[in-house]
Amino acid sequence: MRGIRIGSAFGIPIKLDLTFLLILPLFAWLIGSDVANLVTVLNDAFGSTMPVDALTAGSTRWALGGVAATGLFFCVLLHEFGHSLVAMRYGYKIESITLWLFGGVARFTEMPEDWKQEFTIAVAGPIVSVALGVLSYVAFRLVPGALPTVQFVLAYLALTNVALAVFNMLPGFPMDGGRVLRALLARTRPHARATQIAAEVGKLFAVVLAIVGLFANLFLVALAFFIYIGASSEAQQTVMKAAFQDVTVSDIMTPAEELKTVTADTSISALTDRMFRERHTGYPVLRQGNLVGMVTLDDTREVREVERDAYRVEDVMASELVTIAPDADAMDAISLMQQEGVGRLPVVDETGEFVGLISRSDLVTAFNIIRTRGSGAEAGSGLNRLSTDPEFARR
Repeated sequence: MRGIRIGSAFGIPIKLDLTFLLILPLFAWLIGSDVANLVTVLNDAFGSTMPVDALTAGSTRWALGGVAATGLFFCVLLHEFGHSLVAMRYGYKIESITLWLFGGVARFTEMPEDWKQEFTIAVAGPIVSVALGVLSYVAFRLVPGALPTVQFVLAYLALTNVALAVFNMLPGFPMDGGRVLRALLARTRPHARATQIAAEVGKLFAVVLAIVGLFANLFLVALAFFIYIGASSEAQQTVMKAAFQDVTVSDIMTPAEELKTVTADTSISALTDRMFRERHTGYPVLRQGNLVGMVTLDDTREVREVERDAYRVEDVMASELVTIAPDADAMDAISLMQQEGVGRLPVVDETGEFVGLISRSDLVTAFNIIRTRGSGAEAGSGLNRLSTDPEFARR
């Protein structure tokens, strides 16, 4: 979720996703077109007498829709700052807060595994929403009846902020309530196991929400889909992190002396023939024994077949390499591959010497071996299991 940066606060970048630019005017239109019903609901909820006719006259309803929608998303932003500022007090770094289709999301560089910290961070957002609801209600009561437009916006924000807090506290992991559930489960269970249970509850919640949405609002169906995907994704990440605990890149990588490599002056024709024979689609490129690049099957496709004898590997290889240190965590390698969109990383030590290569297939093999030997959450460190496994030791 990249988004368009619009500013920052407390050192946290604030971004708008493209979907937000679509949902904000849609929300404004929905509120504006339903002002009459909303006034009735708010009058009944707060015992007020806001005039329907004055609030629906001319373009007033559309102005109210725009202001109320903008105010709601501003409150969502403050909700995310509630999470973020508490997390920062615990020493966690916040990459950004992004407003998007389903509200807001604070992106952490690392999620807390201490249950008390996660519990506090998770409830901070709903507490902010409730506080905003209370403040909006107090302001609504203080505003004179001669300003019904202001009353309407404040009453709407009072009701929706409390509703937002309640909804977020439902156990739909990875929503706030789901994170609270995981924190409570993690008091007596390993973090990975707590995540798996919370994720299953979250997926069940998503299914129920989708069924309700089919009869009530298709927006809930879309939200249920993202909750389901989010629960599955975070559970998988947590299990992988537990499995790769204490496993470094050097434990998994293929050492340089065992790698298949090509030289920079190899022709593209010879390279593609070799790829066919060896069933290999990527090679480190060496010049006089030094790593100078990486070449993949996709790189060779840039050269027409009739020109492949004339072109050399150095003409098409990637020379600006993303590398990783041998003592880096295996999870760092996974994150770097995802971030850069690559399937393999050259491993370079502190002296700049090329010492190996780690690929997605290496990581998958290691993960499968660790999981076969026992869950990363329940059977000791991944390093111990990996180093004693004969299948991986033979690599």
